[in-house]
Amino acid sequence: MPADSQKIPPQPRDARIVSLILQSLGVEDYDPKVVHQLLEFAHRYTTDVFQDSLIYAEHANKNDLDLDDIQLAIQGRVNHSFTTPPPKEFLLELAQEKNKIPLPLIPEKYGIRLPSDKHCLTGINFSIVPDAPPPPRPVDKVSSGLMDTQETLVEPETEAAPVNAPVEVVKRGRDAMEDDDYDF
Repeated sequence: MPADSQKIPPQPRDARIVSLILQSLGVEDYDPKVVHQLLEFAHRYTTDVFQDSLIYAEHANKNDLDLDDIQLAIQGRVNHSFTTPPPKEFLLELAQEKNKIPLPLIPEKYGIRLPSDKHCLTGINFSIVPDAPPPPRPVDKVSSGLMDTQETLVEPETEAAPVNAPVEVVKRGRDAMEDDDYDF
């Protein structure tokens, strides 16, 4: 038994035809699942064309399908399911226009060498808050008289007060009113 005749599982006739078509187009290396995908596509396409042609024949009050019904169904599929690629000249012109702008130079450094973030697909190309106002500047709340809390610290007025001197707490606003309500 020669080495070339390994046991190849038998293929259905349609799968062999698809394989031969791929070989005739010069496709030598492909995944075997490609044949199954192409068979599925061909089956779905022909089923859809025949269903559409049956609808057209029924609309024309015909009992049998005609070549005209099938051609009309194929033409409808071509117009709505497939798109034609742009002309080669247009793509070449577009590529020349895009390639006029050179890429920025890549700096000499260690690690992965990528262009700046704005030229990479992984770069952030959006902002959550466009033109956000600058954050407010911190203000010394004690010296300006503004306090977020409802209590104000009052330091003793003596200059020679010891460091651990008690600090008097003056209540303002709602806390002061609540304390007054509960005094008997």
